[in-house]
Amino acid sequence: MAARTDALTSRRGLTYRRAGSGTPLVLVHGYLGGSRQWQAEIARFSKRFDVIAPDLPGFAGAAHLPAADRIGTFAEAIIDLMDDLGLGRILLLGHSMGGMIVQELAARHPQRIERLVLYGTGPLGLMPDRFEPIETSRERIRAEGVGHTVRRIGATWFREGEHAKGFEVVSSLGAQASEAAALAGLDAMAHWDGRQQMQRLTMPTLILWGDGDRSYRWPQIETLWKGLPNAALAVIPGTAHAVHLEKPGLFHAMLEDFLMADQAAMA
Repeated sequence: MAARTDALTSRRGLTYRRAGSGTPLVLVHGYLGGSRQWQAEIARFSKRFDVIAPDLPGFAGAAHLPAADRIGTFAEAIIDLMDDLGLGRILLLGHSMGGMIVQELAARHPQRIERLVLYGTGPLGLMPDRFEPIETSRERIRAEGVGHTVRRIGATWFREGEHAKGFEVVSSLGAQASEAAALAGLDAMAHWDGRQQMQRLTMPTLILWGDGDRSYRWPQIETLWKGLPNAALAVIPGTAHAVHLEKPGLFHAMLEDFLMADQAAMA
């Protein structure tokens, strides 16, 4: 398949970006994110994998689709896309809320996941010790609008706040969401608890976390690390919630080492 990173549309109307060939690698963005945040990862990993990065319903390029207010609904959208594209077993990465979505997907269809990456995420949607309670975020979206809120929240995802490289990409993607989608995403997280299904995630799993993450604190990461049957942990120093934008070289090296482990063992 020729490399391309322009937006495509599935039969069900979900937008996504795709490039490369080989084993499918599906990248699922988080709250107020979008597929365009993965441009560097698509460029890097499409040399070895068939990289597919969807926009979640209600966000970025898929802002025209109905907002989802449950993590399971988001997971179903990704499963539908996998079926539309004829994907069998895949490598799967989820960031932030996307990490909750891929945990849900992997618990429902563990036989379809070859390797799993849980990046800047946790097993509990209410996110204890988050920089602010979800209810506060909900109130401020209603009072201040999505555009202002995504800049305010997005600044917490970087060590350098609004001055960080990558911040404008994050803020522009988030601003594409409607107020309904932004509120529904918060509801989806608030109602989700994946702790009881962690034992079903038996596939090799990498937990990747920035040590300054203010959304998912260490207790959430530790719960994943100790609770998943086959988990490894990578902590990236000097980063926050957007490691792939703050230290892309280190992020790519950690990810490549994990994803290529089976090929290295056979060499």
